[in-house]
Amino acid sequence: MDHEPDTNIGARGVAAPEDFAVVIDARGAVMMWSAGAGRLLAYEREEVVGRQAADLLAARVPVAMRRHLAAREPWTSDVALRCRDGDRVTLQLRGTPLTDAHGDTHWIVTSAAVTYASGPIDAGTAELWDLTLAQLPLPVAVYDSEARFVTCNQVMTQAMGLTPEEMRGKTLWEIYPIPPMDEIDRLQHQVVRTGEKIFREEQPFRASGEVRDHAWSLFLSPLKDQAGAVLGMSAMVIDITEQYWARRRLAVLNDASVRIGSTLDVTRTAEELAEVAVTGFADFATVDLLESVVQGHEPQPIPPATPVVCRRTAQRSVFAGCPESVVPVGDTEVWPPGSPPAQVLITGRGSHYSAGDPLLRAWSTASPARAESMRRFKIHSVMMVPLSARGVTLGVMHLVRHRTADPFVQDDLTLAEEIAARAAVSIDNARRYTREHRTALTLQRSLLPERLTGAEAVDLAYRYLPAGSGDEIGGDWFDVIALSGGRVALVVGDVVGHGVHASATMGRLRTAVRTLADADFTPDELLTRLDDLVIRLDREEGPDTRGQAEGAVGEVGATCLYAVYDPVTGRCDLARAGHPPPVLVSSDGTVQVLDLPAGPPLGLGGLPFEAARIEMGEGSLLALYTNGLIESPDRDIDVGLDRLCEALRRPAAELEETCDEVLRKVLPEPPADDIVLLLARTSTLGADQVHTWQLPMDPAAVAGARKVAGEQLDAWGLAELEFATELIVSELVTNAIRYGHDPVQLRLIRADALICEVSDGSNTAPHLRRARVFDEGGRGLLLVAQVAERWGSRQTSVGKTIWAEQPLPDERARERDSRPSVSA
Repeated sequence: MDHEPDTNIGARGVAAPEDFAVVIDARGAVMMWSAGAGRLLAYEREEVVGRQAADLLAARVPVAMRRHLAAREPWTSDVALRCRDGDRVTLQLRGTPLTDAHGDTHWIVTSAAVTYASGPIDAGTAELWDLTLAQLPLPVAVYDSEARFVTCNQVMTQAMGLTPEEMRGKTLWEIYPIPPMDEIDRLQHQVVRTGEKIFREEQPFRASGEVRDHAWSLFLSPLKDQAGAVLGMSAMVIDITEQYWARRRLAVLNDASVRIGSTLDVTRTAEELAEVAVTGFADFATVDLLESVVQGHEPQPIPPATPVVCRRTAQRSVFAGCPESVVPVGDTEVWPPGSPPAQVLITGRGSHYSAGDPLLRAWSTASPARAESMRRFKIHSVMMVPLSARGVTLGVMHLVRHRTADPFVQDDLTLAEEIAARAAVSIDNARRYTREHRTALTLQRSLLPERLTGAEAVDLAYRYLPAGSGDEIGGDWFDVIALSGGRVALVVGDVVGHGVHASATMGRLRTAVRTLADADFTPDELLTRLDDLVIRLDREEGPDTRGQAEGAVGEVGATCLYAVYDPVTGRCDLARAGHPPPVLVSSDGTVQVLDLPAGPPLGLGGLPFEAARIEMGEGSLLALYTNGLIESPDRDIDVGLDRLCEALRRPAAELEETCDEVLRKVLPEPPADDIVLLLARTSTLGADQVHTWQLPMDPAAVAGARKVAGEQLDAWGLAELEFATELIVSELVTNAIRYGHDPVQLRLIRADALICEVSDGSNTAPHLRRARVFDEGGRGLLLVAQVAERWGSRQTSVGKTIWAEQPLPDERARERDSRPSVSA
């Protein structure tokens, strides 16, 4: 209703006739034209009905009125209208919105101050007015000053299911003593008492003879005489059931978008879907997913003639405990080919059934438990909706009604399919995350040591805790490596980043550390070479760094702590690359954080690493860990270190108990990163387990070396190893005297194996080669390699050491017993 003012027409203010009434439809066309409107503007009914109401305006409507029109709210305003003769009149009018069942808004425009005429109304006008009320397609009723029924039109009679005679003289609560009539009756009394109109929306109730609830908009208006005294009131109701349910469905969709998919957990997402369905429009809901989806695998298409196996992942009911369920959560169910849920899963199309549907009846009666549940709870309507995402069906959602009287209709199916489609995307995301998380965890665990062996050098215990399900797997790792001479290397590291890539990088670094450790590099030299490897990995796998400064940090990086403990000397050499410092607990109970040179993280390049040596007495405890143990977003690293030292102050006799105590006192809640804790309690080899002889640079000393070695083996009760040991001693001492320099030293160590070491002052390392037929030498190391279980060489501060190991006799016996027997 909009028009520009016409300055050529004069204006006059008049009072609107008492019977001025115009009904305008949602398109702005005049639907009804009263006699009073015709007398005022001189238009006949036939000239106006069907015509745009805006054509009758003589000026633009006020801004406030336009706002009320846009908001579909009642309004009262001065309106300039154009008469048939071109004159213009200004009236104070009232507009009342009426919404029909299709959601369209009509307007009843009347005088703002309706009064009763002081003189008689002609018979024609009265008849027309009576016909208008009687034939108005909206329920209207009139009540007296005590809010008691007087009369109503035909539409109201049909809605109430009672004749006017049956209702006359009664209040609404006396007519219908059911909620929400008590609230409406109270409002009616309020209107006749105060003389103020009341408008209420969405009053849901079931009228007489109706099979489902309806929602109504209620307009209560006082009826006043010329003096303003309230003589009664009128009640007009408009059926807005379709709009009401549309808003309800929109609210359910909004609820689903907020509540579903809050976590990357398949089960929890299915539970959220069931909760939304029961809260919104179902009495019982279940979510059944394909077994492959629950396990995180990619679902495969199911042939139509194949039974479908699904796992009950979630269910929810309006009753506590879900008594309607015939399949417990976590159990699987097999759907035969052609059954309703199997068809929904295979075709990807939802459907709804009544209790008498032959297909549903055949499926339910095939299971006595399901048939009994439908009978007991009077299940009358069932709906099944596929959970499909990215063109793949993941499962089926079942929706059931038994307490709600209305059956499922097509609009409910559309709503359920929309919710299921949104939930399916969340479930598929959770499934993909579950698969990736499980893959990363499996990869990481496969790259970590399955068991630790510290031999006689150290007693070991460890804890590895991956981050929670809300985070990706990290690249934390640890290792224990047996070295020559009874020594043991302890390694803890942490790769930058999370996920499969971090786990794969961790595996490569762990392998590299083992390879470098076998070459017996010192801790600082090993970290230097490992740093070069990380830089090379970053250049190969990271982004293009051409044009950047040398040593620029890329995507691949790590921290590492490498320690080598020698049980013969009781010393430990350590070096770290940006890793948290270890904690040492001395045998006297003193706890200290070792002040090691920090060193740069691996991957920076160009910066040196420094090693430190500490003395560790018998029974000392060394704690190595990753930063996830002591760091958290809400805790300073120093606080974590203090808690760690306090937890280690009185370690238990069993290291496993000490690990549990440390995690209990130090572990952040919840852990923000992967956590590795490695505890090593040291022991030393006694004087009776290690014997050393200094040898002269004389070939004759070889015989003496064989003799003292044999005597020592007799003293240790290892006579059966004398031949092999004398051969090893003879070859290694001969090579040292022939090719090496002073000083030459022979050392025998009896630990978890028999170790023979020959040291000299030369840095030249021997190499194993195959001698030719006429060569006089070159066969010594080949013999040593065949006799010993393993052998090698390492550089020392004064030269090199060649060593060879043999298993002890009891270990040889165990190896023989473990070998499978071969029959002829």
